[in-house]
Amino acid sequence: MDIQRLENELKKRLKYPYKWGRKQSNDLDKLTDFIYQTYSLDSLLNKIKPLSPELKNYALNRWYNFWSAMAVEHIFAMHSKVTPNKNTYHKLIDFSIEDIPFDHKTSVFPKGFTQTFSYAKNNKEQLIRWLYKNQSQQGRKHLKNRLFIILFNKNGEHWKLKAEIMLLKEHIDKYVKNFNKQKLTSIDFGKDKILSDLIWIAK
Repeated sequence: MDIQRLENELKKRLKYPYKWGRKQSNDLDKLTDFIYQTYSLDSLLNKIKPLSPELKNYALNRWYNFWSAMAVEHIFAMHSKVTPNKNTYHKLIDFSIEDIPFDHKTSVFPKGFTQTFSYAKNNKEQLIRWLYKNQSQQGRKHLKNRLFIILFNKNGEHWKLKAEIMLLKEHIDKYVKNFNKQKLTSIDFGKDKILSDLIWIAK
């Protein structure tokens, strides 16, 4: 994967409004699954021409989020400490770090979390619990190990940081280099006991 080329493609999407129109659902996902085989924004724009305005926005957002996530997983996989999951369709494990399996999720700093960014950085377990409790109810909902990348932009446009692939790489490389399983947050959800952590990307 050429992550610099991918960053350039993702940044082309930034000039379009980031509007979902409606909540993400499995049915709408099926209608926009062509994003997985669409490697440029120009190609995507051609494919969504016949769609309704609402579904166009939905496809733009899914494409943007998916390819940003693919870049992140590729960056992790470049490290010797990391073992990618060979089953790319596995919904619970993207990769393992020092034999600890993780699903990865890149998320903007959530509006629904009522505390400040500074508070969240000093109380990461509280934010992690909130993220699990308020995760999407669709495809990848689970209570298993998850590594969160949290994006925070001072101007409020947190979503735009998903296109900053080289910035993400800088922070991911540092995290993996200094990875310490003893610093992971352990949470007991009753039947499920998970390990989790946060990687902060602020600009």
